[in-house]
Formats: sequence, structure tokens, C-alpha cells
Amino acid sequence: MKLRKKVSLALVALLAAGSLASCSAGGNQSQGPIEEFPEKWDEQITIDVFDGLANYMGVQQGWFGKLVEDKFNMKLNIIAPNVAGGGDTLYNTRVSAGDLGDLIITDKGQKLDDLIEGGLVQDSSNFYPAMENAARFDAAVEHLNDGKDGVYAFPSSVSSLLPTEPSEGLNPTFGPYTRWDYYKELGYPAIDTLEDLLPVLADMQAAHPTADNGQPVYGFSLFKDWDGNMMVTAKQPATFYGYDEIGFALAKADGSDYQSILDPDSQYMRSLKLYFDANQLGLVDPESTTQNYDTLFSKFQNGQVLFSWWPWLGQSAYNTEENMAAGKGFEMVPLADQEIFSYGAEAYGGKQVFAIGSKAEDPERIAAFIDWLYSSEGAYANSAQTGGSAGPQGLTWDINDAGEPELTEFGTEVFLGGGATVPEEWGGGKYADGVSALNLSSVLPIEVDEETGYPRSYTFWPTYQAATANALTDDWSAKMGGATSTMEFLQANDQVLVAPGASFAVPADESEIETLRNQVKEIIKQYSWQMVFASNPAQFESLRDELIEKANGLGYEKVLEVDMANAESQNDARLAVTKEFAN
Repeated sequence: MKLRKKVSLALVALLAAGSLASCSAGGNQSQGPIEEFPEKWDEQITIDVFDGLANYMGVQQGWFGKLVEDKFNMKLNIIAPNVAGGGDTLYNTRVSAGDLGDLIITDKGQKLDDLIEGGLVQDSSNFYPAMENAARFDAAVEHLNDGKDGVYAFPSSVSSLLPTEPSEGLNPTFGPYTRWDYYKELGYPAIDTLEDLLPVLADMQAAHPTADNGQPVYGFSLFKDWDGNMMVTAKQPATFYGYDEIGFALAKADGSDYQSILDPDSQYMRSLKLYFDANQLGLVDPESTTQNYDTLFSKFQNGQVLFSWWPWLGQSAYNTEENMAAGKGFEMVPLADQEIFSYGAEAYGGKQVFAIGSKAEDPERIAAFIDWLYSSEGAYANSAQTGGSAGPQGLTWDINDAGEPELTEFGTEVFLGGGATVPEEWGGGKYADGVSALNLSSVLPIEVDEETGYPRSYTFWPTYQAATANALTDDWSAKMGGATSTMEFLQANDQVLVAPGASFAVPADESEIETLRNQVKEIIKQYSWQMVFASNPAQFESLRDELIEKANGLGYEKVLEVDMANAESQNDARLAVTKEFAN
């Protein structure tokens, strides 16, 4: 029996027993089951959205803010730890105060369990019967709330794809993306392995020392905003070899290897050495230690950076229609030994969830908003930075005379022209400033929209692909054996490693482990940055040895033991979900 039907029957039974108001911690069940949401709300409200993924702090602006306000008479006040200094300080402060937010976007598993136990999120069972859009992914909702006494959270990135299929679409999440036009100028030199990138980047920089704005060009430009258990940009190259992080461990997508990041031979240490060597060559932006992601993005837009770890950074910033027509832009360069990590489609949703705070004054309206995120309109409008949907129909895209989805003139300017100003009736301002600050997709953008027959990611549309054929992509395709996308090339050359989407959630750290982790990770980040900017090889090695000694002295090995066990459990879950969906 589907969860939605189970919920409805359970609520009826509770009402009959007169015990509905005494449901589990954080619940708000006194009004009984809701079968249908109101068509409109008369009173305007502003809700606090605690969002562990947001890179914007304040009230949602622009077209997405207007869309939400028009539909729900509601403003979204985004509370973003990433902007407020990073780490868990803001989270812990608000949890201690007993009110994390009205709408909460957080990790499932560890943090969600803590929030449920602490009574900071409420049971939304009484709203679920009315959530017809979310109910289309009932299996994922049921799996997420399995073992709980209610419906406490709703999954992200839901999809009907098999868990062994890449979830990203035309481009993987990670990859070695460089200025292809400069790579072409050099005669497409072979890059056998990660370290062979450095002479290529050095030659690019020597040929193009300054950007069009007169500012210096660097091979690598780093930033600290997203540093967590480690230096985030030092983890990224590990993904080129099939690894992703889990605590202080690196786990290969196929379960064949697990590494301690502080092992001198680990992929993490390899990346730190890469950046150190790059800095010795003058390839690392000296402002890396002080700039944030927004500043970094602007530098990519201006052509001041040569290498991007992600397509959604370099390409989205620099690959404008004008630049690509001139043959300029970021494309993946092939490392001969690469085996790029790919996230398999999450059979039961992604690692983050939506939940309603226990002290929300209008939880019904928030439930209606969450449900809307799973609707066709909501899925088009709301997306993550790493892979976007097409935006609102009628603004950025529409159905053409042939019945196919196609970008409007405005949408073309937005996605290929470097941005555009939104018409006042849609909210005004720059389109980019109005993008959903939630930074989390409810529905995977490559999921096919039943109404159009195409994915909501416009990059898959035949109309887009025909319209965007240009000197850059034509040259890249010709050099890459005729491949029409990065993912096609990787799959054809057996250079992608898919981690099956098992919707695994890391369990909560015990208090001792949490305390040790918080101490150790600060040392890891501090020394990692110092190693990159060490003055010579001897100092690099000395700092590495100091880091290992200090981390071990603070309990690193005890935390690593937990992370390694979690990595193995994650792999067990991946094997299980692969087997489950193979039948």
C-alpha cells in the first residue's frame, strides 16, 4: 500500500481514537488530515528557510521570489550557513535555541534524525494526503521516512532512472575542464595524468598572461567557502579517479578502494602537492585564501582562470553564445588515466531533504510550497547550481510551433548571452539574481517531463542542440571522436565510474566522535592551505608531517575508523540497490 494511502488511513484512525493531538515530537496534527490545499492565501507571511546548501543570505529576490509570492503570498527569508561563516556554528546556535527555521533544508540521516529527536521538525502526515505532486514519488518519501512514526521529511533529486545510470546528464558533476581554445592553440597536447596538466596550464598562461580586463590569468583559483572536513578544492581532483569523500575518508565509487585523506599517498595529498607545484610555477591565484565563490565566479566570467573542476563553474560562467561562436570556452580535456566519479540516479532521492520546522506558524502553507516544488511548474522553476532546469515556461522557454520545448529569445540571452534583465511583470532585476536560492532540486532535471516528452534540462532539447552548434563545440566533438557530450565520450571510452544511487545517509556521530572531528578538521584545513602556499618542497613535507602528527594527537584515527566503517556501509547499500533494481 502506498504511503499516502497509509497516512490517510492512519490519520482517520487517530481521529476516531481522539488521540491525534498527541502525535510524536514536533507534530502539528490537531487540525486533522488535509485533503486539498487552498487555492490562495490572503495574509502575506515571511518564513525563515534554514538552508545548508544556500549561497545567498536574505529574502529571496527577483523572479523566483515573485513566483512564490504570487502563488503562496509568502516571502522566503534564506538563512545560509555558507554565507554566515561556514561550518556548523549557525546550525548549532539555532538548534540550541530550539528553532532552526520554518522550512529546513538539511542532510538526511545524521542531522535529520537529531532534529526529529530534538523536536525541531514536525510530522507532516496530516498534510501528505493533499500533496499530490510529492505523492508521485511516494516510494522515495516512504523510504526516507521508514522507521519513523510519521512523515518528517521529503526527498530531493527524485527520479525514475535506474540507480546505476548517471544522474548528471550531458556533463558529469566533476571533470578536468580547461580553456579549450587555448588547448587547441597548443596543438592538443596529450595529458597522460593529473600532474601533466601543469605544463599545459603553464604554456596557456605564458601565451595569455592577462585577461581582456587587464587582470592576470592563473591556472587555478581557489576558495574556502565550502571547506568542511577538508579543503574542498583539494578533494575535487580525487573525483577524476573515481573517489568521493565520506568524512575523512575517500571511497571509490565501485567499492574497490578506501583511503585516509592523511595517508601520504592518498589522492587528497596528491592534490595538495599538485597545487603546491602549481603555485611554485606561478599558476595559483594569490587571492585564493581570501576570496569567496562569488568573486571566483566573476573571475571565470572575465577569463582570468584556466582550469575548472566542474562544468557548472567554468562553462556556465564563460561559455556565452558570443564566446563559443568565436571558438572560446571551457571543455573537458581528456586525462588518459581518468575514471571520473558520477553520481548514479538516487532511487530514493538525494542526500538532502526538505522538512517543516516544528515552530512554523503556517505549516500547511509550507507543505503546499514543498508540494509545488515537485510539480512540473515547480521543478522547472527551482533547481540546484550544479545542474539547472529550464526555468519558468513563458519566460525562458516555451513550446514552439512544432510542439517542442525551445528557449525563448530571453532564455537564449540568459543561458548563452551572459545574462539578461527580467521583465517587470516577472519580477525585474537580473535573471541570475532571481534564481532560486534554495540550491536544491526536488526533481532531477534530467527526469522527462511527461507533458513535453523531454527532460526539464534544456541542454537535452534538440532545439537547443541545433541552436548552439558553434565553433567551440564542433572542434571539441571532432577532436573527441565525434562525441556530442562529455558523458557520451566518457561512457564510450570507459572513463566514467558510476556510484549507484543508494540514497545512503551517514549516521549521526556519537558526541565524542563529533567533538574530535570538529577539532581535527580545523587542523586539516589550516595545514592544507599552508601546504599549498609553502615556500619550498622541504616546508611542504614538514607541514604535511606536522599535520599528520597533530591530527593523530587530536583523535584523527578514531574518527577515521568511523568514517571507514560508514564508507563500507555505503558500498553495501550501493550493492543492495543495484541488486534490487536489477530484478
